[in-house]
Formats: sequence, structure tokens, C-alpha cells
Amino acid sequence: MTPTLPGGRLLDKTTDVTSFFLFVRRHSRERTVDNMSSHKTFKIKRFLAKKQKQNRPIPQWIRMKTGNKIRYNSKRRHWRRTKLGL
Repeated sequence: MTPTLPGGRLLDKTTDVTSFFLFVRRHSRERTVDNMSSHKTFKIKRFLAKKQKQNRPIPQWIRMKTGNKIRYNSKRRHWRRTKLGL
């Protein structure tokens, strides 16, 4: 018995792995309308504001103070690559 994808497509050895993961990613339920609501609660709005403030490069005076040992903010987050997990 060969496993099937949602929608009735068969998954066998000839199926391209990349297309399989793209299919799963496209049809996953992680991205819902609720995650992108324009009606935010105050708690979520405050959480997003804090994350927005944290997501900045380090000041130049810190590089000078530490003798260039700390060169960049290792916790920088890109809006598309790393999600907040809300």
C-alpha cells in the first residue's frame, strides 16, 4: 500500500521530495487568518511591541566598550525566516 497525500495524490519513490515538502507547507494549517488579525488584544499588541524593540542592531558604543568582542546582536530576527510562535 502506497501512502497518499491529502487530495488523493500518491506518494511513491518517484515523487520528488522537494515538491512533497512544498505541498505540505502550502497545505499546512499553521498559517490561519487568526494569526494575522487586525483586531489584536492588548496583551498581544504589547508582546509584539516588545519584540519589535528587541529586534535591532547593537549600539556602536557597546562595540567600543567591549573592544569589539560583541559585534552584532545574535538574537536578531527576520520577519519571514523566524516566526514568534504566537
